Amino acid sequence: MELLTKALIQELLAADQAPCLSVYMPTHRMHPENLQDTILFKNLIRQMKESLLQKYSADDVQEYLKPFETLAEDDNTWNHTFDGLAIFGGTGIFKVVGVHKSFEELAIVADSFHTKPLRQYLQSLDQFHLLALTLHDIRLFQGNHHSLTEIELTSDTPKTITEALGDELTEKHTTVASYGGSAGESSSMHHGHGGRKNETEKDAERFFRVVANAIEENFSKPTGWPIILAALPEHHHLFQKVSKNPLLLPKGIAINPSSVSSGQLTKMAWEIMEPEYNHKLDNLVALFEQARIDGKGSDDYKEVAVAAVEGRVNTLIVEHDRIIPVRITNLVTGNTQKKDMSNPRVDDLLDDMGELVMKMGGKVMVLPKDKMPSETGLAAIFRY
Repeated sequence: MELLTKALIQELLAADQAPCLSVYMPTHRMHPENLQDTILFKNLIRQMKESLLQKYSADDVQEYLKPFETLAEDDNTWNHTFDGLAIFGGTGIFKVVGVHKSFEELAIVADSFHTKPLRQYLQSLDQFHLLALTLHDIRLFQGNHHSLTEIELTSDTPKTITEALGDELTEKHTTVASYGGSAGESSSMHHGHGGRKNETEKDAERFFRVVANAIEENFSKPTGWPIILAALPEHHHLFQKVSKNPLLLPKGIAINPSSVSSGQLTKMAWEIMEPEYNHKLDNLVALFEQARIDGKGSDDYKEVAVAAVEGRVNTLIVEHDRIIPVRITNLVTGNTQKKDMSNPRVDDLLDDMGELVMKMGGKVMVLPKDKMPSETGLAAIFRY
């Protein structure tokens, strides 16, 4: 399975040879619950087969589905899933992406890959990373309003101070000498070269710098999520000093992260994230409302489709679970037409429009229904 990154989504968006097969499904981490995952996956393969047969020959359909059917028999994959799985297949491309979020089951055959759930997952306003840091080791969590899930560190992200510093880990520059005392007793005296405390602080600073750089490169940059530090109070200033990560929040959790439960840590993290979340959401909604008043915003999909093909959409807000079976039939005029989702050329309009806006340099935000500023499933802020 591949790590979900913005680069992976861009690779999927760049694929332009039909058909593009997209599958989303919930998965289970433990046995025996995970036994049902392959059954669901095979059912989704059958749905794609029915769609493909409307346009392609039986031999072609077999070729398109071959990597999916091979995956269905790969026990190694199904025994190491998280909470959700996304699979993409087409000419010269096959991607399997596991995430810490359950997807609604969905199988789509279209002219382009269906990427809206992945984009929603990456840019969700309530997603964040939490770095649990001590002088000896680190753990990284992915969090949202409801939970924290520990995630596996990449091979080049050090897990301990020994991994981070290796041979550069400072030896304790102390020697022990015995001096004769009264009545023949001996006492030990420590002679520090630089001092034990000073050397420990140097190790901590170098350890924190290595960790900060690795987390930024391997996790913050690929996702764009903010990161919260959970560490003892005396470690916050030093980590903030050495970190250059613009996504590191200035406020952290001043506690030994190993001393509290996952539930307590989730609650403490959300107390920090909630104001950030509400601020971003309120700003986004306010920008749309003002744009609509100024004649530079709309929630009518026909009007937005025209603006999208003309490159006039600065920000597109779409509803996460909404599927609109409409196709943009003309990429010059923006004309649209209602279609059947079983048609192997038809994807969700919101997904297609989001991809088009991104290709034109615009931003796309995917929100849950209760946070949307409109009832139509989309809202657009125009450049002009």
